[in-house]
Amino acid sequence: MQNDPFDRLATPQGRLLAYHAIVGRGPTLAWLSGFNSDMTGTKAQALAAWSRQADQAFVRFDYSGHGRSSGVFEDGTIGAWLEDSLAVLDFLTTGPLVLVGSSMGAWLSLLAAQARPERVKGLLLIAPAVDFTKRLMGPALPAEARAALAGAGRWAMPSSYGAPTIITQALLDDGDRHSLMPGPIPFQGPVRILQGQKDPDVPWRHALDTAEAIGSADVQTTLIKDGDHRLSRPQDIALLERTAAQLCAALSA
Repeated sequence: MQNDPFDRLATPQGRLLAYHAIVGRGPTLAWLSGFNSDMTGTKAQALAAWSRQADQAFVRFDYSGHGRSSGVFEDGTIGAWLEDSLAVLDFLTTGPLVLVGSSMGAWLSLLAAQARPERVKGLLLIAPAVDFTKRLMGPALPAEARAALAGAGRWAMPSSYGAPTIITQALLDDGDRHSLMPGPIPFQGPVRILQGQKDPDVPWRHALDTAEAIGSADVQTTLIKDGDHRLSRPQDIALLERTAAQLCAALSA
């Protein structure tokens, strides 16, 4: 694409992923977006700007079927988006990593940490939607959704963020295969969780359950009493940047 500020990575699975990388000191921050979100969101762009100013290595990307990457969203699964994430980590970064996962990206971050334990040294999880297909989405499906999934294998879920989101039975089934809860989740590095208590999508008690399931003794959860799911207000962004800076400083000491 002409004048495109992003680069492209061809994955071993034949997908073409859009990404943006910043060269800097380690550990590298890797941004993993949420479900049906992309790397142009407020938090991702703010963290990119902070990384550039702080001379911190940083990479953000779009999963297949998201943003500027190839593919169709409804063809995606947790396993496919995990493959995308690992391809970015393997081919675009070196050295120790801090994964910054938002919503579904937090689930993928924990899965990626299991897949690359020698490289992932820290986690910053925002509104962690771990196992959301089974624990959050599945139980809330209305009868018409269950009927559509059983029949056509897909359902157009209304979204408060825009157009309906296509949910497939393949996504739900694959989510079950990648389930992490109730744990234990074998990660021993520092983990920082930021969670809004007015989040309509990820209940704050789910974030506490996630914190409890992670094996590390160094897990800190910050509850933002008036925070929503996006956590994109100026004060939320400032907290995100401070937390990222503290994690990077601790891991580079």
